[in-house]
Amino acid sequence: MKKMKVNLDRKVSGSYEICIGYDVLDRFVMMIAKNQPASHYVIISDSNVSLLYGEVLAEKMRKAGVKVDAVTFPAGEESKNIEVMLALVRELLRVGTDRSSVILALGGGVVGDMAGFIASVFMRSLPYVQIPTTLMAQVDSSIGGKTAVDLPEGKNLLGAFYQPRGVYIDLKLLDTLPETEFNNGLVEVVKYGVIDDTGLFSFLEDNLETIRRRDRNALERIVESACRIKKGIVEIDEKEQGLRRVLNFGHTIGHAIEAESAYGISHGNAVSVGMVAAVTISERLYNFPGEDRMRLERLMRRAGLPLHIPRSVATEGILSRLRMDKKKEGSTIHFVLLKKMGMPFINGGVPEGVLRETIEGLKK
Repeated sequence: MKKMKVNLDRKVSGSYEICIGYDVLDRFVMMIAKNQPASHYVIISDSNVSLLYGEVLAEKMRKAGVKVDAVTFPAGEESKNIEVMLALVRELLRVGTDRSSVILALGGGVVGDMAGFIASVFMRSLPYVQIPTTLMAQVDSSIGGKTAVDLPEGKNLLGAFYQPRGVYIDLKLLDTLPETEFNNGLVEVVKYGVIDDTGLFSFLEDNLETIRRRDRNALERIVESACRIKKGIVEIDEKEQGLRRVLNFGHTIGHAIEAESAYGISHGNAVSVGMVAAVTISERLYNFPGEDRMRLERLMRRAGLPLHIPRSVATEGILSRLRMDKKKEGSTIHFVLLKKMGMPFINGGVPEGVLRETIEGLKK
């Protein structure tokens, strides 16, 4: 098992461990019971993950001699809203959750966001841990304490920075992940290679087929690399005041596409197109090398990731969503762009004409 520590200000959030292993749920149960002792644990998962792993985890915890309950909600981004959140809160009350309980977020990014946000506000906050079951959650969303729900006006508009007490990553849980969901997570790994670790990007180019076969060693390499990058950035900028913004590479336009499609386009697919948009703008405004843009597009094409925006998603709708982006300042929408591979920066705003032309140019 590999371990790494996220070192944060103890007065604010405290530090916690990321643990990475293979087929280690039994060990994770013992570690959680030791490191996050509680009189009561509550597993929050979605309807898909609950069928696969919810009862498996609950039974392992019961055998370890701890009290555990489970609550679920319908799978999918469309469930990440206030109404479902309130229904989950009522379920927590029904099973006797109180301030001595610990929440276990078992699932992908939606589960982590929902469970983390509930933990941040339920009875003025409960501790929670992340047990991510998707590649996207293992390499990105389970680390760093971003929690949120969506509003009709946009994605993640209501949320909080609230750090977990631990992140427990079992790579074997990826065995049952559908290919489309695996690809969603692969987008985030590509992102880390582009903005930080060109060696990781080269590893993806050289070993893509092995990774897509879910080879244990290849998975360990990309997950560990992504976690180290994410933890390092979070340690420097926990509340996204500066450096952490570079993690939004591809996400600004991506989130707008995702929301405008009424979440018919998955998060990973939307961010994939958002990254293409970002390098296209970078090439036009900041002389990002065209050969590197083509290199990125070639890798994404090989990985089965989309490079175009469906014509059914309105350009004006995307632009309108961008104007409501939660990271904007006044009328300025900040974008993460690139001067070259591994060298991201936050620009002071992209002219709307350039945005419109870029979006239209990616339509297919």
